[in-house]
Amino acid sequence: MFALGFFNPSNSTPAKLYLGIWYNNIPKLTVVWVANREIPITNNNPSTPMLSLTNTSNLIISEGNNSGRVLWTTANITTTRAGSSTPTAVLLNTGNLVIRSSNGSTVWQSFDHRSDTILPGMKIRIRYSTRGTTDRLVSWKGPDDPSPGRYSYGVDPDTPLEPFLWNGGSLVARSAPWTGYQVKSVRKQQQATMNASDLIVYVAFVDNGDEVYATYSLSDGAPPSRSVLTYSGVYQFESWSSKSLVWDVISKWPSAECNGYGYCGTYGYCDETLAPIPTCKCLDGFEPTNKEEWSSGRFFAGCRRKELLHGCSGSYLALLGMKAPSKFALVGRGTSTSEECVAECNRNCSCVGYVYRNVSSGRSGGDTTMCLVWAGDLIDTGKISADLGGETLYLRLADTNAAGKRRKSNAFRIVLPVLSSGFLVLICIYVAWLKCKGMFNYMHKNIRLGGMNACNEFGEETPPHDQDFPFVRLEEIVLATHNFSEECQIGQGGFGKVYKGLLGGQEVAVKRLSRDSQQGIKEFKNEVILIPKLQHRNLVRLLGCCSERDEKLLIYEYLPNKSLDATLFDDSRKLLLDWTTRFNIIKGIARGLLYLHEDSRFTIIHRDLKAGNVLLDSYMKPKIADFGMARIFGDNQQNANTQRVVGTYGYMAP
Repeated sequence: MFALGFFNPSNSTPAKLYLGIWYNNIPKLTVVWVANREIPITNNNPSTPMLSLTNTSNLIISEGNNSGRVLWTTANITTTRAGSSTPTAVLLNTGNLVIRSSNGSTVWQSFDHRSDTILPGMKIRIRYSTRGTTDRLVSWKGPDDPSPGRYSYGVDPDTPLEPFLWNGGSLVARSAPWTGYQVKSVRKQQQATMNASDLIVYVAFVDNGDEVYATYSLSDGAPPSRSVLTYSGVYQFESWSSKSLVWDVISKWPSAECNGYGYCGTYGYCDETLAPIPTCKCLDGFEPTNKEEWSSGRFFAGCRRKELLHGCSGSYLALLGMKAPSKFALVGRGTSTSEECVAECNRNCSCVGYVYRNVSSGRSGGDTTMCLVWAGDLIDTGKISADLGGETLYLRLADTNAAGKRRKSNAFRIVLPVLSSGFLVLICIYVAWLKCKGMFNYMHKNIRLGGMNACNEFGEETPPHDQDFPFVRLEEIVLATHNFSEECQIGQGGFGKVYKGLLGGQEVAVKRLSRDSQQGIKEFKNEVILIPKLQHRNLVRLLGCCSERDEKLLIYEYLPNKSLDATLFDDSRKLLLDWTTRFNIIKGIARGLLYLHEDSRFTIIHRDLKAGNVLLDSYMKPKIADFGMARIFGDNQQNANTQRVVGTYGYMAP
């Protein structure tokens, strides 16, 4: 796979020889590691260079004449006991040159001394034990000059989760933070040219207490692939095409001018999903600080809030597929829950947003979470294309209802002393008209439904409760479900259809309520109000919702084994339900009901519990779903009367 030797990158005369490692079976010389980058062997050293391994485990390049002058060394410091075997140097199939002591332990390896390339299995890291020393890639000086160039790529000890690109000492760009495990595959349009339909890249972030590092591996049978920092300052992932005999660029960064650090200013973001040229936009709820400069393509002034925050009040808007902003604080060291992450932002009035991610879905398993919060202006944000993942950024915005009340209060303080009673009547009529219009927009256009009451057919309203709940834009859901395509449809019922989608790198189930659905706006409100209050492993999680125009959509966690009835009544799938599994499902449903009836903050009666409303996760663990008919009981309430038939018509659960 790889070869070690001396090479002349430019085939020039006089020659400049370097010790390097390159791909052995690829016709185009592709060097992945260089030893003596700063001291090439030239005609000033006319003798043949020598590569030797000393009994102190040092790898040395020296002049071949009698002087034996050392040109490069690994500078290892080891001792060899008398009578012990000599150390060995081995070039592994991974491209790693390893020096091993007589007892077999690794003394030195080229993977710890990177040049401009990261191979699968190599790490970019920060070591806590050595006071935050970091690894960096350094570009070549030119296409045929391996000496250290201007550009470097790595992480800053002060912000260990963020990879940066520097030009000398100047910061050029910042990549999306390392926030866990990712799986990336080759785009369909690239498969035809690469003959690499099975190329899957597994990217992992690890914090083991001694060091923080990122690494990646490839799927079995994948073609040779590498990440390289080019001499022109572009960090790109390449894969070898056996058809065209060239390195195909799978991805590159920076990929657009607005990828530059802080290019779009505070609260601005680079929308990389725009074609053909990505450009800057303001985050939702913000507008350009200087509209003239913004319209002329100068974005450094950034954006400002349309409605200022007042104290600690506000609601959160979910922005999916986002590159997390710079200058965040890491909360919990990988153990935070989503509730703790929200609480951390809520208790700090200067917190403007947060990102929470469960990163336990990697091949190695685990139970790691990531909570990032921001207490200052958001800078260097971006919207990332779907194949690159991205995070769900929960952005704190001013509470619309509270802001409206403040504006009205201030207005009345000014005009009341001077207005006549007749003019007051006109104002009241005008305000009433505005309220009616606002309610219409509220129901059909506004996707932030904070302060919404839960209604039911008992002719009552459940008292409102503060909601810190993510609302998702319709355009994001349309993209995630490929415009609600039939290929993404995974279920259908009296309420409408259910689609599978990918939001922020996470698989989700999207319930789309049809216009003639029996599950109307009251049931939709019920789910939005109730489920976020319920936290139990046997209850389905509601991740977000959307109410725009005539669309009412609910976004749940995706459960791959679908509903219990689909498994019970399928001749092949029911074989998965041995007695142990069935008993565990029964116990799980019972636990969920006990929580609803006795252990949750509110006493909840589901009223439509059936096998079709019990979903199964990948481990066949049950989760109760569909709370559209649910009812909240008072603390001391034992019974209530319904004004209409509820549940599934014509069906009684066994």
